Amino acid sequence: MVGFSPQRTGEKRLMSFTFINPESLGAPRGYSNGVLTEAGGRLLFIAGQIAWDQQQQIVDDNLVRQFDQALANLIAVVDEAGGKPDQIARLVIYVTDKDEYRRCLEEIGQRYRTRMGKHFPAMVLVEVNSLLEDDAKIEIEGIAVLS
Repeated sequence: MVGFSPQRTGEKRLMSFTFINPESLGAPRGYSNGVLTEAGGRLLFIAGQIAWDQQQQIVDDNLVRQFDQALANLIAVVDEAGGKPDQIARLVIYVTDKDEYRRCLEEIGQRYRTRMGKHFPAMVLVEVNSLLEDDAKIEIEGIAVLS
């Protein structure tokens, strides 16, 4: 069990997470096995977000750019609700090609860290046959715990 990183000077945090990573599962890479939160937070359930812009057009056919836009869209929902990316407790990532995702993992990781820092919620990657929007290669949904 690993606790949330210490507060920075001047930073006020009302809600905290405890990351649960049993040694018996080995060290997770880029995710946490479990996220425990205190009672009293508000749950924000974030619908699956794809890589579209304000006109609801897919921004690019490149998986890395789609990942980046889908994650930005998910964070926009959190922001609109008054939250921050480090309040995201769970992400579900749907991809249409897990092999392409693996090939792009380094670039995807860079884009992830640019938007989320070193905050790694509980995550799962699910390969699906297709998504509702034909040009979408990735969709990300999540749950955030807001203070």
